[in-house]
This record gives sequence, C-alpha cells and structure tokens, in this order.
Amino acid sequence: MSRGLVCEFIAAEKTSYGVRRLCRVFRISPTSFYAWAARRGGPTAAEVEEAYAVEAARSAWVEHRRVYGARRLTAEVRDRGHAWNRKRVARLMRLGAIEGVHRRRRGKYGRRTATTATAPDLVERNFTAAAPDQLWVADISYLRTWEGFVYLAVVVDAFSRRVVGWAMADHLRTELVLDAVGMAITTRKPAAGTVHHTDRGTQYTSYEFGKALRASGLLASMGRVGSAFDNAMAESVFATLKTELIYRRSWPTRHELEMEVFSYLEGFYNTRRRHSRLGNLSPADYENMHLTQNEVSA
Repeated sequence: MSRGLVCEFIAAEKTSYGVRRLCRVFRISPTSFYAWAARRGGPTAAEVEEAYAVEAARSAWVEHRRVYGARRLTAEVRDRGHAWNRKRVARLMRLGAIEGVHRRRRGKYGRRTATTATAPDLVERNFTAAAPDQLWVADISYLRTWEGFVYLAVVVDAFSRRVVGWAMADHLRTELVLDAVGMAITTRKPAAGTVHHTDRGTQYTSYEFGKALRASGLLASMGRVGSAFDNAMAESVFATLKTELIYRRSWPTRHELEMEVFSYLEGFYNTRRRHSRLGNLSPADYENMHLTQNEVSA
C-alpha cells in the first residue's frame, strides 16, 4: 500500500482510533501524516522535483532519437546543468520508462573474396590515429526495405569516428565505393599518405578503385579474407546505425530509407551523437576540440 493511501485511511479513521495509534500500526511518523494533511494529499516537494527530473531526462532522450542509454544520457543532462550521476539517471529512466537501444547479435553479410589485386595490412587492428585524416576505414553493408536491399558504403575517420564519406545504391558495383571515397576526398582534402583501410571485397580490390586511391595520394590497406575484426571500426559504425535506426521499424521504400540514413549520419551521428570513446563528445565536437588545442599550443 502506498503512503498516500495509508494517510487517506488514517484521515478517515482518526476520530475512531486516533492519529498516533494508526501511525504506529502503519509504521509512519505522525509528522509525515500531518505534512500530508497540510498538502491536502498533494505531492511532496521531493516528488515534484523527481517528476521534473524525469521530464528533463525524457526531453534529452527524445531529442537524441530515443537511442541513449544511461551512460550517454548522463553526459547529456550534465551538459545541460544537472549534476546527476549515472545511478540517478538510471533510476530516472526506470521511473520514466526510458530505455536505450541495444545491438543485435547478427552475422556478417558474406561477400569477401580473395583476388590478386590486394594491398598489405598497414593497420593490423590498431584503429588509432593522432589527428584527423591519418587513417580512414571503409566498408559496405546492406539495409533491407520492402522494395529490396539498399547498399551503404561508408568511409570513417579513425581519429574522430566521423563518417567523412558515404554513398547508397541498389547495386554493389564499384561505383558505390568510388562515390563514397570521392565524397571523403572532396570534403576533407587529405594530405598524401592517408591510409585507406578496407576488407578484401571485390569492389575494393578492383582496378578502378585502386587507381582512384593512387590518384588522390591515399595508401591502400586491407585486412585478411573473411576476418571482421580486421575492419572492426567500420563494422561498429554499421552496428550502431542498424541498432539506432534501421532495426527500429520497417522500411517500405528505398527512398524513405535513404532519406533517413542521410538525416541520421549528417544530422545526428556526426554532429550530435555522443561517443563514449571520444569522452562523450560528438565526432564534430571532438575534431573542433583537437583543432582548438593545436591552435593554443602553436
């Protein structure tokens, strides 16, 4: 029985048994009952504060596509001026029926084949970089719609985890990956020597793709055949995208899915989504912080 119902019962029966006796039976203090009576059964100041806190947490959660769990939501509300720790945020989430999204365990779409036009593995699973545009990782994944598959190619900067290039199509021809790396080259203008790491899919081992990398001064790097761990960072980006966007609903048309992927990558993932490995900053904010630090130290 809730405290409110207990107090209501005591108020109804106090003339027959007395407040103190009823409070002793129900194990609440007379002070609590009289405080309840003074509020005329309304919520306590603590309950009002808790309700506002739940609403603040829910607002931050909704503004970030309803994907944040306790860790990222804690970072977000602290940036908004609330000095709440992770345990407090987790409790508010339970009270407000707020839940982050979680990754599914799924197999990888098997499309890697061995060819002779390969490159050495310059990364060896060390996906770290000291600055932007030193190491890019790229991959392709498929997204299901009622009309058929949409294939998404991405290029990710290992320093900030920013998706610097991407392209979508209804085919797996080499043009798909050429469009993605072309976008990255155009927007980032990397210096010669930037490493471009991929798996050994036929699109990346094609003559046309190798020629495009060489023309732009990029160094090709490839993991081993059939090893997802050799391109784990790109796999992680796809897992996040599918968890936070793709798997949450069905997609009737390719066009609708393509528009939502564009909105997610450019309007949320790169610019607003907090990444735990970046100190709970977004990729854009992390790069800006790095640029500011370099300007101060120069």
